[in-house]
Amino acid sequence: MNARCKTWWIGMLGVIPLSACATSQPLNPDEVTIFPTPSHAWLGDPMPFYDEGVFEIFYLHDARDGATGFHPWALMQTQNFYEYEDVGEVIPYVDDVEDQELALGTGSVIKVGDVYHAFYTGHNGYLNPKEAIMHATSSDKVNWTKIPGDTFFASPQYNHNDFRDPYVFYNEEEAKYWMLITTRKNNQGVIALYTSKDLKIWQDEGVLFENDMGSDSNLECPTLLKFGDYWYLSFSDQWPDRQVHYRIAKSPKGPFERPERDVFDGAGFYAGRLEKSEDELFVFGWVPTKFDYLDEKEFDWAGNLVVHQLIQQDDGTLNPQPVTEMVNQFKAKLPLNVVTKSSGVQVKKNNYTFSGSGYETVIFPEMDELNKITGQINVKDQGNLFGFTFNVIDGIGSLNIVFNRNTNQLEFYNVKQSEISKTDPQIVVPLEIKNGTALNYTLIVENMVAALYINDEIVLTTRMFNMPQSEWGLFSLDSHVEFTDVELYQ
Repeated sequence: MNARCKTWWIGMLGVIPLSACATSQPLNPDEVTIFPTPSHAWLGDPMPFYDEGVFEIFYLHDARDGATGFHPWALMQTQNFYEYEDVGEVIPYVDDVEDQELALGTGSVIKVGDVYHAFYTGHNGYLNPKEAIMHATSSDKVNWTKIPGDTFFASPQYNHNDFRDPYVFYNEEEAKYWMLITTRKNNQGVIALYTSKDLKIWQDEGVLFENDMGSDSNLECPTLLKFGDYWYLSFSDQWPDRQVHYRIAKSPKGPFERPERDVFDGAGFYAGRLEKSEDELFVFGWVPTKFDYLDEKEFDWAGNLVVHQLIQQDDGTLNPQPVTEMVNQFKAKLPLNVVTKSSGVQVKKNNYTFSGSGYETVIFPEMDELNKITGQINVKDQGNLFGFTFNVIDGIGSLNIVFNRNTNQLEFYNVKQSEISKTDPQIVVPLEIKNGTALNYTLIVENMVAALYINDEIVLTTRMFNMPQSEWGLFSLDSHVEFTDVELYQ
């Protein structure tokens, strides 16, 4: 990875050029990668921008190097979601505790004519206000010029220390640029709307959307775009669930309706932002690391990039599925050899039938670094828990993706199956599981990250540090289920 760019400020006024010290480099030369990270760092808050066939994914570079300043903007690029190029740092922070840009925060990019405009958060916990909206321009998306004269702070009605994550687009219906901002009003998380004619002077237009989830949480990393006949507003609740939510409207001003299932994924996928190509829609987020890099700990901030493709239904709702172009790259079918199995499990080729009596497993050898597993689960007349188990030692897995018939949820536990009843799941997503249900699944695994898609309707993404170089398997706890047509691909 290239050394950090250094920026020397002459003063707080005027236009300040940034040096282009970044150099392009593949993340994994000659290899497919699905959940990329920058070299020797982690990826936070992706800010996708589609430009002439390429998804330009700006992100917060999380070096964790102990420096006082942090989170410069960096850039990844992809055309197909399985080959990524990391351009490196493009907008540096300012290594000065008295400067607003001691840390950079989330924002967005828009192109007007031949000029790219980045709007981003300047954050400094030593200052009051802590946060400001800032502006930079570029002709190539790599070399940026900051325009400190365009910096602005929260209007009096908003909390000036929570004022961040600007998302800018041109609203053709109003012939104005719109900027959505994460902030607070009256101790409630809201998304504020600012408008502009020239991308320099911004007018406060009031609250566009107020938290409707029964909490006072901030609504982070908002996006608003039109796809087909509907407008979609997305955001991440900063607490308590830390999930990516979305709302549907027929107008950019709402009213925004909450769908019955308003999430794409669980708490293993955060800061998701929507972006579209000419005819497809995607959500870009990150799967977090964990404190001390231990599976038994809670989620930390930043990690690997994760992208889901979103399929629009007739009623406007959105269902996540694996990115089509990416998932089609898994073409080589691998043998699926059984290491060990419980006596009550019937095996016929790649079909595994669990009796529903007690704890039963089928264990397979360790996977390669990058695999796809597909198949179908047929739910019979008796059910409790079943699913996928990882980090298997002596037939017992300590990391488990669980179909829970008691809660009608897909859940992730970082404990052994025997401890599940005494432990809260680390991740939950809603999933109705009835007798006679057929659950089609695609499980994408790369190193320490897994994403399990069910019926192209819901997905659970998670981090498992001990998943590589360990056996994995299928399990049932008092559930009569069949895992049929289980296939392993590379």
